[in-house]
Amino acid sequence: MSAPAPSPLAVVDAEPLPRQEEVLTEAALVFVAELHRRFTPRRDELLARRAERRAEIARTSTLDFLPETAAIRADDSWKVAPAPAALNDRRVEITGPTDRKMTINALNSGAKVWLADFEDASAPTWENVVLGQLNLIDAYTRNIDFTDPRSGKSYALKPADELATVVMRPRGWHLEERHLAFEGRPVPGALVDFGLYFFHNARRLIDLGKGPYFYLPKTESHLEARLWNEIFVFAQDYVGIPQGTVRATVLIETITAAYEMEEILYELRDHAAGLNAGRWDYLFSIVKNFRDGGAKFVLPDRNLVTMTAPFMRAYTELLVRTCHKRGAHAIGGMAAFIPSRKDAEVNKVAFEKVKADKDREAGDGFDGSWVAHPDLVPIALASFDAVLGEKPNQKDRLREDVSVAAGDLIAIDSLDAKPTYDGLRNAVQVGVRYIEAWLRGLGAVAIFNLMEDAATAEISRSQIWQWINAGVVFENGEKATPELARKVAAEELAAIRAEIGEEAFAAGKWQQAHDLLLHVSLDADYADFLTLPAYEQLVG
Repeated sequence: MSAPAPSPLAVVDAEPLPRQEEVLTEAALVFVAELHRRFTPRRDELLARRAERRAEIARTSTLDFLPETAAIRADDSWKVAPAPAALNDRRVEITGPTDRKMTINALNSGAKVWLADFEDASAPTWENVVLGQLNLIDAYTRNIDFTDPRSGKSYALKPADELATVVMRPRGWHLEERHLAFEGRPVPGALVDFGLYFFHNARRLIDLGKGPYFYLPKTESHLEARLWNEIFVFAQDYVGIPQGTVRATVLIETITAAYEMEEILYELRDHAAGLNAGRWDYLFSIVKNFRDGGAKFVLPDRNLVTMTAPFMRAYTELLVRTCHKRGAHAIGGMAAFIPSRKDAEVNKVAFEKVKADKDREAGDGFDGSWVAHPDLVPIALASFDAVLGEKPNQKDRLREDVSVAAGDLIAIDSLDAKPTYDGLRNAVQVGVRYIEAWLRGLGAVAIFNLMEDAATAEISRSQIWQWINAGVVFENGEKATPELARKVAAEELAAIRAEIGEEAFAAGKWQQAHDLLLHVSLDADYADFLTLPAYEQLVG
């Protein structure tokens, strides 16, 4: 038998990593190259379609359910495929990047699912991309342990039946992987992440009684879901596993996708597992799409936009009704609080807020929800246990009482709150601190007792941009201007320098982060994603 043809993919400008040959095998790279050859042209067309749709929103300042897909919404006969046993009970899901310590802690956390994240919680350095894949391979083969070099504490996996089910999140369609090229062109990061994970682990996961399960981020239309479905069909045939083995949960974290929830489930129906309500990216998407829509689309401080705001409630209730109508799981939003080891009072207040949030989601009909820290797993679990009891989910609760009109989803002015000066300062603080960590290769960062990821930075810089362009006047009489943003940013940079000391400041990427935040917040040409210019500055 002749040897397989070498992969047409080239590894570009990347330092060799320990054990990378176990991930970047010839066969795996051939598979990724085939995904790229077949599906990147369509991906490029869909990215161009995003720009066309955004231009249409700029012209009309409105959105509606699609008339051309009305028959799909009206047809009550179709359902998504039944959930596999490993994904039937999803009452608590923990999220986080795929570094070695997190991999062990998340699997051991007591959560039903771990969202193993190559997207917003992971800065896409080559090391994070490749070694993250290796950590998952090692976890499935039980070849993983970790000893913290600072504390000396050791971590090891619990027995298999106590581990969370992994749902892996690849990068969004907009990001390239510059270290893997096909005929001189970078391969989309989504295809790299999906391809390497699927190729190495699909059969292994089946043998473990689970399967290759995915979260699909940043989806903007049912046509993008259709592309993913075509990829799943091809990939399953390629490695010789049954169609329908792959399952995908789609994050409804863009305003356009909120108008196409049923169509997204329909396109993926043989592979669909559910939909998730992703709060910060959803708000970012509203600002991005309606940024020139005038005062009625101006969001207040991000912390004032709770899930009980009328337009957010419309979104989450429509999501639950849509999922349950079609037999899919509805997964709630993130509890991002990080417990303080020093302040019991901070923990008490935060835990009460988390409990109220999870009680509301369970009461509204969600089948599960997200947390960012293992200490929050018992709190969320208690909220869902109280409603579900022994049942794995509440998909039988159809929420036929819910009726959401197209205008309800974009009724931003129904919220009785305004942008504040403190909100501007917080956006700058969080933006600078997050971007600085991201540029050092960290995608999940604890800031002010909250676990922040790239969605946080996106909403921060988008709000600064929106408030300036809308000419917002804060309660102290100051007007949002580029000059004010620069002044606040300079003050925050000086405060950080004083807080951490000259040596740590010089060792970090603080000035670079400050400059990048101001660039994406003040540039008249609004960048579609902060991570695009940031990736150009990311080392590794």
